[in-house]
Amino acid sequence: MGTGLSLSALRGHRPAFVGTVVAALFAAIVVSASATVLIATGGDGVSAQARRTMTANSVGDTAVVLLMVSIYMSIFVVASTMGTAVVQQHRELALVRAVGARPRQVRRAVAAQALAASVPAALVGAVLGSALSRLWFDAMVTHGLIPQGVPFGFTWLVLPICVGVAVVTSTAAAMLSSLRFSLLRPARALDEATAGRRGLGRVRAPLGVIAVAGGLFLSVLLSRQDAEEAGQAAFFVLILFCVGVGLLGPRLVGPAARIVSAPFGRFGVTAQLAALNVRSQPRRFSAAVVPLVLATGFGLIKIMTLATAQHRTGSAGSPGDVWLEYLGTALYTGFAAIAAANTLAMISFERRRDIALLRVVGTSPSQVRAMAVWEALIVAATALVLGTAIALLTLAPMLGTAYGSPFPYVPWQLPPGAVAGTAALTVLATGIPVHTALRRPAV
Repeated sequence: MGTGLSLSALRGHRPAFVGTVVAALFAAIVVSASATVLIATGGDGVSAQARRTMTANSVGDTAVVLLMVSIYMSIFVVASTMGTAVVQQHRELALVRAVGARPRQVRRAVAAQALAASVPAALVGAVLGSALSRLWFDAMVTHGLIPQGVPFGFTWLVLPICVGVAVVTSTAAAMLSSLRFSLLRPARALDEATAGRRGLGRVRAPLGVIAVAGGLFLSVLLSRQDAEEAGQAAFFVLILFCVGVGLLGPRLVGPAARIVSAPFGRFGVTAQLAALNVRSQPRRFSAAVVPLVLATGFGLIKIMTLATAQHRTGSAGSPGDVWLEYLGTALYTGFAAIAAANTLAMISFERRRDIALLRVVGTSPSQVRAMAVWEALIVAATALVLGTAIALLTLAPMLGTAYGSPFPYVPWQLPPGAVAGTAALTVLATGIPVHTALRRPAV
C-alpha cells in the first residue's frame, strides 16, 4: 500500500514535490561545495605554512559550520515543504487510514515521497556543488583566506555525502511532518481533513510561549553582561525567538496580519478581499510567514551588526572574515527564502478550486491576479514587521554592552532592499501558480 500511495501522491500533488526537489537541490549544492572545499584544504599537498594561515583564517571551521548548518537547514526546509505537502494530502491519508492503513504505513508512504523527490535532486546538486566549490575556493584565495599555491581538486566523496545527507534529512523531515496526523484515529483524521485543524495543540502552544519568554529573559540578561559574552550568546536569543514564532505562528500571524493589512483596505475591493483572506486563514498563511521571518531576521541581524561595527569603530573586521560572514548569511537566508517561496507556491496551488469559483461568479482574471498580489504584499509586510522586531530584540543587548546604545546603525540601502526583496519573492511565488491556474478553464 505504501508504494502505491506514494506514487499516487506524487502524480496528484506534483507542485508540492517540486518544492521539495528545489529545497533538496539547494541543500545538496551547499553540502557538496562545503565538503569539497573542506577536503581540498585538508589534502596532503598543503604545506604546513599554508595550513597555519588557513587555520588562522578559520577556513576549515567555516566549511564545517556551513556543512553542519546546511544539514540542519535542509531538515528544516524539507520538513516545512513536506509539512505543507502532507496537509494537502490529509483527505487521501485520512481515507486510507479509514480503510485499514496503519500509522507506520502512512509514515512510510510519506518518507518514500520525500526520498523520491530528494535523492535525484541530491545527485544533481552534488555535481553543481562541485562546480560551485571551485568559484568559492578561488574567491577565498582572492580574499587572502587561502594562500596562493594551495592545490584544488574535485573528489567523488561528495556524491555519497550528498546522497547520505538527502536520505537522512528527507526521511527525518517526512517523519516529523507526518507523525501527528498518522497517529490520529481514522474518524478524527477524516474530520480534520474536512474542517481543518483547530487550535495549536496542548504541547505546541506552551512550548511557543516558553520559547518567546526565554528569548526575552535571555535578552534582558545579556544586556548586563560584557560585550564579548553578549555577542556570543545573541545567536541563542535569535533561535529562541524564531522557535517561538514557528510554534505560535497562527496566533502571532493572525493579529499581526490584522494590524498590517488595515491600511491595505483603502486600495479597493481586491485589496480588501486579500486582507480578509489573510486574516481569516492565519494557519495557512503562517506557514509562509514563518520562513520569511527567519530570512528577514537572519539577514537584518548580520547586516546591521557589521554596519554598526563599521559605523562606530571604523572597521567591521578583516575583509576576508567579513566576506565569509556575508557568505554565510546569504546561505542561511537562501534556505529560509526557499522554504517561504515553496510554501507560498503550494498554498496558491492548493487554492485552485477557490480561484475557479471566483471566476465562475464573475471575477475577472485581472481581479484574481490583483488579489493574489495584494495577499503577497500583506504576507511580506507581516513578515518584515515580525522579522524586524526579532532582529532588534536580538541585537539590543549585544549592541548595548558593546557601544552603550541598543540601537543599531541602519544603512539607507537596507530598508528599501529588504522591502523590495521580500515583496518580489512573495509576489513571484504567489503569482506564478495563480497565473497557471487562470490558464485553465474555470469549470
